[in-house]
Order: sequence, then structure tokens, then C-alpha cells
Amino acid sequence: MTAPILFDVPGPKARRRNLIGTVVGVALILALIGYVLLKLAGNGQLEAQRWAILFDTRAAVPQALLRGLVATLQVAALGMVLATVLGALLAIGRLSDHRWVRSPVATIIEFFRAVPLLVLIFAVFFVAPTLGLPISAFAALVTGLTLYNMAVIAEIVRAGILSIDKGQSEAAFGIGMRKWQVMTFVLLPQAIRRMLPVLIAQLVVLLKDSSLGFIIGYFELLRSARSLVEFFRLSFGDQYSFQIYVAAALIYILVNVILSAFARWLDKRLARSKKSPAGETLPLTAEQFAAGGGGLGAV
Repeated sequence: MTAPILFDVPGPKARRRNLIGTVVGVALILALIGYVLLKLAGNGQLEAQRWAILFDTRAAVPQALLRGLVATLQVAALGMVLATVLGALLAIGRLSDHRWVRSPVATIIEFFRAVPLLVLIFAVFFVAPTLGLPISAFAALVTGLTLYNMAVIAEIVRAGILSIDKGQSEAAFGIGMRKWQVMTFVLLPQAIRRMLPVLIAQLVVLLKDSSLGFIIGYFELLRSARSLVEFFRLSFGDQYSFQIYVAAALIYILVNVILSAFARWLDKRLARSKKSPAGETLPLTAEQFAAGGGGLGAV
């Protein structure tokens, strides 16, 4: 067992302080939750009748939320596929030995990484029609999500490839493999294992960013919830607003928890498989990617 680096094993006093800190922290969190629940109960927000509206098919609330969820997943799924494929191609292009390929690709990546996602969605939705290219809210949202996330994913893929020891590619070239063969059969399979946790984390971000479709009128989950709130406000005021927004938030959380659980399962499954040639059994973490060895911000 190797000795800890820059870390001392806590002694009895340190463990006691940690325990006290943990107990105090948990107590404060529970007190805060209790305070919020008391305030909600005082405002009548915890009444069963208000929450029953979420399951009332006659009021079409569950149907509307389900349609919003399906619309969100459609945008996210298409954006994930396009952004991943284009990001991988851009990463390979940026690693090209030819400057006439590498420089334009680097410009594209840096440009779309720098432009805020909201600006991209607005630009596609409002500028494209002025150029004679009619576009729907769905297509504009998918395009904006794809353009932004492909640039980020390109850097993730590039970082994964650069993290592979140079001896791997040198050995492959030494046995007569061409560059595309080295990239396809040697570097990418190893890089995928390392970059997978970071890649899935970025895809989770893409899923949450799909809620920006709200601003261009696309009826994703958030927009559907907002429409329900406005509908019920005409007859009941804000009686059901809190419950509907909480339901939408819980759906987002549930979907992201499922994606995160899938990422952990996939990570463990890959960790149990054979070791990589570099001798690592676990993929690199996001902190390792950012810290060096072809980090996310590396050029």
C-alpha cells in the first residue's frame, strides 16, 4: 500500500471534529427543510387537493407533462447523436497533420465554444428565415444544441485521444498501420473508455439545456408546465402553480438521475473489463481532463 501524498490520515481528534461537523451540517439541513415545509404548510401548498391535480387525467395535466417530456427527449436524443458524431469528426480534424485542415477546424470549435448557447438558438431561429431558410422551433433548438455541444465534445474527444501514451501510436506505425487505422483501431477504443464519464456528463448538460426551447415557443417540458400554469391561473389563480413547477422539476431530476445511474453502471462495467495498455483501470475524471494531459482547454 502506497503512502498518501499531500494527505494525512485523520487522527482521533480530527475524526471527532469531522463527526461533529457532519452532525451539525445534517442538523442544519434538516432544520432548513423543516422550515420550508412549515412555510409551505402555512400557505396551504401541501394540501392533498392541490397535489391531486398532477394525477387528474380529466384536467389533462399528466398528459401535458408527458407530451412535454417526450418533446424534450426527442430534442435531446437527436442533439446528442448529432453533437457526438460531429464532435468526434471535429476532434479528429483538429488533430490532423495538415494545417489547412487543423486551423479551420480549430476556428470552428473555438467559435462555437465562445458563443452562448442562448445566442445560437436565437440566431438560428430568427436569422435563418431572413436568409430564405424557414425553420421550425424544433429544428432551431436541435441546431443550437448541436452546434454548441459538438464544440465541447470535440475537445473532450481530443483530450481523450491525447491522453493515450504516444508509444501506442508509435508501435502501431511501426508495424505498418496507416494513420486512419491507428486512430480507428488503437487510439479511439482506448480514448473512449477514458472520456466516457465526461462525455456522458456533457450529454446530461445537453438534456437540461433543452429547456431553453421555452424562449422560442417549443413545447418542451418547461414550456408545457408554463402553459398549464397560465391555463389554471385564469380560473384558480396561482393555486396550482407551485405543484406544476415542482412536478416538472422532479421529472427533470428523475431523467438526469437515470442518466447518471447509467453512466455509473457503464463506468463500473468498463472498470471490470481488461486493463488498458496504459495500466489504468478507471477512466479519467473531469478534474483530470481539466488539469492536464490534453485537458479540455488544451490547444
